[in-house]
Amino acid sequence: MERYDALYRLYDEFDAKTLRAYQDFVNLFPPVDSRVALEHWQSVSEELDAKKDEIRDEFDAGETYADIAAHATRDQAFTALDLYSKYGRAVNALVLDVDETLRSAGGTDNEIPRETLHLLTEFHEKGVPIVVCTGQTLENVKGFAIQGLGNEIVHSGNLSIVYEAGTGVFTPGHGADTKRLLYEELDDEIRTVFDTVRSRVLSAAPDELRRCTHLQGNEFNVTMKPNFETGNSRAVEVIDDALVYLLDLLGETVAEDGSDWARAYYVDSDPEIRGVLEEQGETPEHDAAAIPENVRDTFERIDVAYYEGDAAEIGSRELNKVVGVEAALEVLGVDDPFTLVMGDSKSDLRVMRWAAENDRGIAAAPEHASRDALDHVVRTDELVFDRGKAGDVLRTVYALNRLARLG
Repeated sequence: MERYDALYRLYDEFDAKTLRAYQDFVNLFPPVDSRVALEHWQSVSEELDAKKDEIRDEFDAGETYADIAAHATRDQAFTALDLYSKYGRAVNALVLDVDETLRSAGGTDNEIPRETLHLLTEFHEKGVPIVVCTGQTLENVKGFAIQGLGNEIVHSGNLSIVYEAGTGVFTPGHGADTKRLLYEELDDEIRTVFDTVRSRVLSAAPDELRRCTHLQGNEFNVTMKPNFETGNSRAVEVIDDALVYLLDLLGETVAEDGSDWARAYYVDSDPEIRGVLEEQGETPEHDAAAIPENVRDTFERIDVAYYEGDAAEIGSRELNKVVGVEAALEVLGVDDPFTLVMGDSKSDLRVMRWAAENDRGIAAAPEHASRDALDHVVRTDELVFDRGKAGDVLRTVYALNRLARLG
């Protein structure tokens, strides 16, 4: 109870709210060429140090408690202590989805907030590796990572990018292990299926679908994206059509006249896909039980993903974010990972479950995450954050790590 008593005293007797405001101002103050502004920054910085000194003088571990008060709200600090009481260890790697997690089209204008980026730099400075884990292409992720975090952090050897939902891992500064093409480890049968689908996906598409979609520039996965703003009604219609088309193309590639088998298999295995096909009036004629065993074996190795109004995609079930994260942590040298996994989708849920089932960390999700991902987070540690507010969870974990150092 000693730590809890210290936190009660910290937030009852000291003005932590003002302390945090000063810390945020000092941390996030933009570079300006103004003597008046710089003098104001200096004044706030001195006030910040004075308030921290008050806490440092009153606690045995004063530096730690001053730092916690400067970063975390009362609720965040107590959540951090609850997590430490439950798990008994610090987070030693961050595993972070990007779209609708660190940034949100509806909450942050699709930009990662400066607060979030600064908190990530603080974790980096304390030696915590960062694994960016996304379905995006490598070039896209590299671009905004360098723009947001800076070239020095991206090439520090302590950051890794799992791209295309686990088909490859890019970890600058690690020689021969800098880029690992995990899809090259698949056998020829599966790679041939993907090569065939990719070569036909646009050329064989109906005219309307070909005009209204484009292929994401993946190295391996085949992802159809709408030529409309993500999530609007036209994008939803187009991606629904693309899903049906991709299922049929995949089925025809796997077996002659196999389109109905593909529909039957994926309708049976994914309620969301079933819902789309039912709305489209495109449900399969045959039952999944009628699928030939050799065809079923191939389908079981291929994932079909549907993201409403955003993408229809095929990928390998043998290559997913879990495989990518494990490879990234291996390259980064994190031998006994206890991660913070942040994400919003079914692909992120796989990583969350991996962490929970193997004592590999804790999970967090935005309040608008997919139902299954949100259910998992609520059932474990309830680390749910508002849209565009990933920094709230990062502050909690920052406090957790500071408390863990006290033992």
